[in-house]
Amino acid sequence: MSWLGQIKSLSNGSTLLTAKDMKKKIAFLTICAMLFTLYGSADAQQTGKIFRIGFLDSSTPSGIAVLVEELRQELRKLGWIEGKTVTFEFRFAEQKTDRLPQLAAELVRLKVDLIVAPAGPSVLAAKEATTTIPIVMTNPADPVGEGMVASLARPGGNVTGLSSLGVELNTKRLEILKDTIPKLSRVGLLRAPLDNISMQLQLKALRAAAPELKVKLEEIKTEADAVSLESAFKAAMQKRVDAMMTVTTRPFFAQRKRIVELAGKNSLPAIYYQKEFVAEGGLMSYGADFSELFRRGAHYVDKILKGAKPADLPVQQATKFEFVINLKAAKQIGITIPGRVLERANKVIK
Repeated sequence: MSWLGQIKSLSNGSTLLTAKDMKKKIAFLTICAMLFTLYGSADAQQTGKIFRIGFLDSSTPSGIAVLVEELRQELRKLGWIEGKTVTFEFRFAEQKTDRLPQLAAELVRLKVDLIVAPAGPSVLAAKEATTTIPIVMTNPADPVGEGMVASLARPGGNVTGLSSLGVELNTKRLEILKDTIPKLSRVGLLRAPLDNISMQLQLKALRAAAPELKVKLEEIKTEADAVSLESAFKAAMQKRVDAMMTVTTRPFFAQRKRIVELAGKNSLPAIYYQKEFVAEGGLMSYGADFSELFRRGAHYVDKILKGAKPADLPVQQATKFEFVINLKAAKQIGITIPGRVLERANKVIK
């Protein structure tokens, strides 16, 4: 009989105990119940599951640190405590995308509870490595076109998360360059040498948009390292480009400081896909707010660790976009940003 049942039986007219004895019995059973509750609570804390989150990215730890911190901070706000309720297993390919399958397999062997794979290559590597461990993506350009999910509304399988709309925004950036430099005729496009699906989709959209804007694209393949980027900008100058832009890819983000320096050194106007390039001194950026995407990604992690299935969580697209202009950078390379372009900016750095 439970302690509560025993108390009830004592209060149902027992004549074998005096009122004083009954009070002592009730007090004793109450103390026992309190101790049992405290023991159970402590035992639950000791045996509580600590979830392991794998993080897989083609970049470097320092190159994506600012965005990883957004994810971790949001998880803390949602009540997750690193070391007590959740731990991270980080795997970075250090700009070597061909290492992603191996790193994804490592995370699977570690039996992590969930994998955060921000961009296209890491998502596809994780998806190839497991069909059961949930995968949360934060910013692939086109998750349906790249074969990550069946559809945005019903992703199916073990992958869900967010999309940065990177394909559509590339053409928008080209339009902004044209509006900024009316006499624009040649644009240098830094692109990774890899011919993955994401790259194909981005190039297809840009190649279609360029003739409509009466602009010639000069595609320059380059690895994302200091020496290769230096050579890429030399090639751009030899091709007499009027401005520069890059495709959306994690390795270029990791090398954003070097890319911005080279654009300034060669007095080339450039537009980038994330505001962090402008924070390093770049001229302009237009794109999804990646910080927000990583914060929203934390909510997917939260829901899945609490029992939700990835297949039941629709993929969401970016909803917040930022157009940032750095007038200091414009002055340094000797160009004037037209008023009609400045009016469209969310933020102007003076």
